Amino acid sequence: MKIAPRFLIPALALLLLSPSVRAETPAAEINSLSAEEKAAGWTLLFDGKTLDGWHNFKAEGVRPGWQIKDGALTCVDPHQAGDIVTAEKYAWFELELDYSISEGGNSGIMYRVTNDGGAAWATGPEFQLEDNVKAADAVRCGWLYALYQPPADPATGKPLDATKPVGQWNHVRLLLSPEKCEHDINGVKYFEYVLGSDDFKARVAKSKFKSMPNFAKADSGFIALQGDHGQVSFRNIKVRRIEPAK
Repeated sequence: MKIAPRFLIPALALLLLSPSVRAETPAAEINSLSAEEKAAGWTLLFDGKTLDGWHNFKAEGVRPGWQIKDGALTCVDPHQAGDIVTAEKYAWFELELDYSISEGGNSGIMYRVTNDGGAAWATGPEFQLEDNVKAADAVRCGWLYALYQPPADPATGKPLDATKPVGQWNHVRLLLSPEKCEHDINGVKYFEYVLGSDDFKARVAKSKFKSMPNFAKADSGFIALQGDHGQVSFRNIKVRRIEPAK
């Protein structure tokens, strides 16, 4: 993947410059939409009070490992949780949410998930979420699992990492559009790619997903949250559909 020079700005500078980096959300604004967001087509995927609009992958209802704690959708017991998916399917969209993960935790956001695979990740590409310090998986937070990762941060020599420490809230933005897809963590753009492009297909062909015939093939699908690799909480989950240009 060709990296534009602007990606080589150190993470700290990007955090200071990005207008989308926000201070801690006031309690009254958690799991709510402003008038401007509603007018722009945003909808909430979690109301902070119920599990409405979610169900376990290929199942009815939500397993007891998922609970609502302090206004957050929380995987409290990964042994009794599993992946949950939205009631509706989405093709092109912009998704934003906040997440907080446990020490050593590993989770993810998958998109265009269908019921054609044995697991959500067998059809839906995964925006990785994890504790970058102690998680065992070498695929780090914000990467598109086994496919794309950010460039090296010249300040550290390691892949760009804009995550906050365990226990703090991080903000995610995932843009999925026909022209480009973007992964952002705390206002820092990690990379972009084109879903279904020759480059995308070539990367899939070199990954573990090459043996999964339905991976990234659907024109639309569910948005999924992973709940089987540690404790993780989500809030302010909102989505805006994007209509392709005619």
